Amino acid sequence: MSGTTRVAAVWGYPVKHSASPVMHNAAFAATGFDGVYVACEVAPERIREAVAGIRALNLLGVNVTVPLKELVLPLLDAVSERAKAIRAVNTIVNRDGTLWGDSTDGPGFLAAIDSAGIRADTGSRFVVLGAGGSARAVVYALAERGASVVIANRSRERATMLAQEFAHLSGNITVIALTEDEIGNTLGDGATALINTTSVGMSPHSEEMPPIPIDALSPDTFVIDLIYKPFETRFLSAAQKRGCRTQNGVEMLVQQGAVAFEHWTGVHAPVNVMREAVVGLLGDRVAFR
Repeated sequence: MSGTTRVAAVWGYPVKHSASPVMHNAAFAATGFDGVYVACEVAPERIREAVAGIRALNLLGVNVTVPLKELVLPLLDAVSERAKAIRAVNTIVNRDGTLWGDSTDGPGFLAAIDSAGIRADTGSRFVVLGAGGSARAVVYALAERGASVVIANRSRERATMLAQEFAHLSGNITVIALTEDEIGNTLGDGATALINTTSVGMSPHSEEMPPIPIDALSPDTFVIDLIYKPFETRFLSAAQKRGCRTQNGVEMLVQQGAVAFEHWTGVHAPVNVMREAVVGLLGDRVAFR
């Protein structure tokens, strides 16, 4: 580091668990960009002061995680259309004191499935479990591409509200209850991919899994769990036994980070280096339990 080193950060509450510092510092080193990335715990009631600090300290940019993604949006000078639509920001870019916000989760998700040969287009059909913040980003990205999306959520009302918000997009969005019967019937009609955006199965509750009738899964359905702690959830393990190809949340984490890195630096992100850094950090301490 030197007097010219640019500082980027991830904010959250809590944030000590974040894999982003290891990932982005590896990217800075690989590209030769003079930057450093740190984790900062920011309480929700201090978010306005923290945003002012971006300008005061001339930070390169900031990643924002829960519970700050929604709170930060009205404090910025401008935000992307997708950030407006999903009402959340996870990346702030400092453009000479003008703060611009984006949500890189959707593009990160599309890049993650693209890396596995899965395309979101008018001929594809995706079943999304959950209707929370991650689901909003995923559903928006898929429907914008013209894919058909089925949202399955315990609260049908919440899922319906989400579908109505994004009804203007080109993809058709429908809603079902998150029950074994309705999921089974939906999977029976065929699905390009089944995506768990909920926290069910996340460590330390890794013995849990969503209420999915695994026998209804076709081996042709790609199964995604946005969880990466543990690497292999019970949900993914069961899908693999059905012959399905699967993907955990590491790839989306890396790909959304790559979009943020490019926003800040204008440099092509070293995705392979970033992935290796995350796997190296998590691999030894995250196991299927």
